[in-house]
Amino acid sequence: MSDYGSTPPPPPPPPPPPSYGAPGVPGAQGAPPPNYLVWAILTTLFCCLPFGIASIVFSTQVNSKWALGDVAGAQDASAKAKKFAIWGVIAGVIVVVLYVIAIIVGVGTFNFNTGTSSGF
Repeated sequence: MSDYGSTPPPPPPPPPPPSYGAPGVPGAQGAPPPNYLVWAILTTLFCCLPFGIASIVFSTQVNSKWALGDVAGAQDASAKAKKFAIWGVIAGVIVVVLYVIAIIVGVGTFNFNTGTSSGF
């Protein structure tokens, strides 16, 4: 027989891509933790800029740490993103309440007959 016309065997198929939930694969403990990005953006826009920016920074770290297999880091970043978003909302509510109190006190000392403020 002649080996001149025979074809070589096909190469083996490539391995399947890693997926969440597969044993032995980084980040395989299920779905990634929530990143709270929407809450971080809303906190930045409507409540408290410094806490909102910190929340955005930590929320963007969640998925990248999860993809690298840093499960503990992703969970920590998720917890910090949530914490800063909550602190931002609380700070925003406190500022609004103080603003409303200042307006009420300011209107209470205004003399509508003369157009001047009394007491200050």
